[in-house]
Amino acid sequence: MHNILKQMKTTIIPFESKYAKEFASLNVEWLEKHFVVEPHDIDLLERCEETIINQGGYIFFAKADNEIAGTFSLIKIEDGVYELGKMAVSPKFQGKKIGQQLVQYCIDFSIHQNWKKLVLYSNRVLENAIYIYKKHGFKEIKLEDTPPYLRSDIKMELILPVTS
Repeated sequence: MHNILKQMKTTIIPFESKYAKEFASLNVEWLEKHFVVEPHDIDLLERCEETIINQGGYIFFAKADNEIAGTFSLIKIEDGVYELGKMAVSPKFQGKKIGQQLVQYCIDFSIHQNWKKLVLYSNRVLENAIYIYKKHGFKEIKLEDTPPYLRSDIKMELILPVTS
């Protein structure tokens, strides 16, 4: 009997209201596994249309085999500067390079928007995530004295190339 490896097709799709619950549940699952859900998280996750989309931000999802497998958001800080945040991949889909696909899509989308830079907050215990960010060109910068998340012990940025 042949063991045929099925190729999983992953597509990145933009936010639709019907996916708001998946955005929250994927992130809460991830946060509870590694840290705690902070008040700032609850605000962003439970009211994502109001706190992210309506403020000029974006949310995207990775859809694999017709299931929502992962997500990330681009939270507007100022014109041309966005925070890559709320990235999570379902445990069922981890190890399938979905996180890397999401980061690459995020960068491509941001360049296409002609943005100046992306920033992100993370924690050094998330070695795989930090590795992926560095692999995609993010560099560590000074973390402010009061970062938006208590769990943050590293801040990174990616200066985006200027397109004409």
